[in-house]
Amino acid sequence: MSTIPASTHPRGGLYFEDFEVGATLRHRLTRTVTQMDNMLFSNMTLNPQPLHIDAHFCATETEWGKPLMNSLFTLGLMIGISVNDTTVGTTIGNLGMTETRFPAPLFEGDTVSVTTEVAAKRESRSRPTAGIVDLVHRAYNQDGILVAECRRQAMMRKRPVAEA
Repeated sequence: MSTIPASTHPRGGLYFEDFEVGATLRHRLTRTVTQMDNMLFSNMTLNPQPLHIDAHFCATETEWGKPLMNSLFTLGLMIGISVNDTTVGTTIGNLGMTETRFPAPLFEGDTVSVTTEVAAKRESRSRPTAGIVDLVHRAYNQDGILVAECRRQAMMRKRPVAEA
């Protein structure tokens, strides 16, 4: 795994200049997902899908036999795990999330780890103090199985010019 230089931003995020195309970060944070995560997220987003909130339904009517984690929770967790090492304090905003996929299920009790690859970057055409970085986030369960992947475009602050 490549490393990206440490940022000087007080919150720890990287500036546009710090991102090196081709670099991959293995994030330090991991998280075991729980039934409570699934229930709260599904209820907060008004998602009544029994695949996430009904253990009996899952045991008797699905191929999985147990609840699946809500995929939008998985997406949010994957990106959230990456923030401390990449964009905290330096992102202006997300421009889009594409190529999102969930190649294997994530279940309650699984532990998620995440990597981020810097796929591309370019100067902003509209903001001279910003650039756009394409990040490919990948989430894995405790067995190393890829459970989620997403390409995220973020508008990032450039390193401030030192005042004279």
